[in-house]
Amino acid sequence: MNRFVLNETSYHGAGAINSIPEEIKGRGFKKVLVASDPDLVKFGVTKKVTDVLDNAGIEYTLYSDIKPNPTIQNVQHGVEVFKESGADCIVAIGGGSSMDTAKAVGIIINNPEFADVRSLEGVAPTKNKAVPIIAVPTTAGTAAEVTINYVITDVEKNRKMVCVDVHDIPVVAVVDPDMMSTMPKGLTAATGMDALTHAIEGYITKGAWALSDMFHLKAIEIISKSLRGAVDNTPEGREGMALGQYVAGMGFSNVGLGIVHSMAHPLGALYDTPHGVANAIILPTVMEYNAPATGDKYKYIAAAMGVEGTENMTVDEYRKAAVDAVKKLSKDVGIPADLKEIVKPEDVPFLAQSAYDDACRPGNPRDTSVEEIAELYKSLM
Repeated sequence: MNRFVLNETSYHGAGAINSIPEEIKGRGFKKVLVASDPDLVKFGVTKKVTDVLDNAGIEYTLYSDIKPNPTIQNVQHGVEVFKESGADCIVAIGGGSSMDTAKAVGIIINNPEFADVRSLEGVAPTKNKAVPIIAVPTTAGTAAEVTINYVITDVEKNRKMVCVDVHDIPVVAVVDPDMMSTMPKGLTAATGMDALTHAIEGYITKGAWALSDMFHLKAIEIISKSLRGAVDNTPEGREGMALGQYVAGMGFSNVGLGIVHSMAHPLGALYDTPHGVANAIILPTVMEYNAPATGDKYKYIAAAMGVEGTENMTVDEYRKAAVDAVKKLSKDVGIPADLKEIVKPEDVPFLAQSAYDDACRPGNPRDTSVEEIAELYKSLM
């Protein structure tokens, strides 16, 4: 048996944020907690949505104590602010950080027995749906607006906690490419490669099946066609990436990922490495490592990325073609090629153990070990 969980409603396209008041009022909500990060507030991105709320006469409280890799403390503070505000729903505006924080806050509010944020790690047995969330992504990468996953950093233990809960998915996703137009090139590239990693890992994960494959292959195609344009801030590129990352999220949220994410998570926890950058650097190396366990899937990855003649290639040729296509896209959008400037050699044992313990690791198509993951890190240094 396979399970698929998606948003109740999603809006797509320029101007989609104007649908938010209708959703709030139509669902009977009276007051909103707006969760966003300080930079989005500072640069006026959050204001695009709060202006819509103001014009509709909707009352809200702004919560912006959210770090790029949100912490247990950010969640705890958010819970306090929600309770004090009298809100009955959350509008999360931002990348994965804002949406992940909102998910954790929403779960704890309606499942107070999980007030210890650490108790949410893994697949927590919550009973109640989170406070209703309307998610408005400002980056084209995490797809947190359509997933049942969120990641919170445990600063004391230098690790990221991957939380998986069907009760946390936002009820409404508002995917408006205009909300992504102010992203700088570096962030656009990093989040875009994160989306590609979602699509590729989701396509080859152990849990993959026909329905998820459909989403992932289409996402690979859209992202490959759109990311370079998005980095150059073309309207077509932005719109394509907004859709491509969402389609990837529809898939991987339901079937899992692999050790690219397992290896990227501790880099974010230990060094605060941007998640998309870590994924992009690691992806080609892990694709090579996983190739023997992927059947003919790399043929279809290569074709979706625009490689011609895959039907006439040998297994080794199309596997190499898929990896090379990923490397070229990553290089074209300015992602570093290795971890030399990020990882300290003495940290490799800790990183490898953390990656092995990560919730994404069991989904990897090739069974692995702490030792093999350590060698993968070293090969990237």
